[in-house]
Amino acid sequence: MSFRTAALIAALAAGTAQADVVTLQRTAPWVDETRIASNIRAECDLPNKLPAYIAEYAEEKRIRTRFSDAVAPGDAGRVLIVEIDEAVSRGNAFIGHQKFTRAKGALYENGAEIGNFVAQRYSMGGAFAGYKGSCSVLGRTVKAIGKDVAEWMAAPTKDARLGDQ
Repeated sequence: MSFRTAALIAALAAGTAQADVVTLQRTAPWVDETRIASNIRAECDLPNKLPAYIAEYAEEKRIRTRFSDAVAPGDAGRVLIVEIDEAVSRGNAFIGHQKFTRAKGALYENGAEIGNFVAQRYSMGGAFAGYKGSCSVLGRTVKAIGKDVAEWMAAPTKDARLGDQ
């Protein structure tokens, strides 16, 4: 392969890589915050954690992400819209944790939806659950959803059901 051909391939790859950056909102809003317990909304910071986990795991999949304060389906390039649909916290460290989080989202490319998902995860706290607070256990569910979404982003499909479904 000639130097000129190699340079052209590298330039094309760089352009493709730039186009493949996925923009996501810095926070994942609640679909209906009146359905979420006020202590979860006030104390657990799930709307900030979910996009951060998605970006962290996407990086492992070699999917480049960037954050924006606001995103819309019609934005240029690839855009991931994610919302937290439900977060439930029952139980505690003494009687056992029963936590649940569900998120939904869609991936758009130049305004066209290329895939959508519903992701949900349950947790009873894992090892040493008796030493964990409710927000810590809910954080585990959001972390798992972040990983599920990042894996889905590598090969997005329509109507995907991710996590514990």
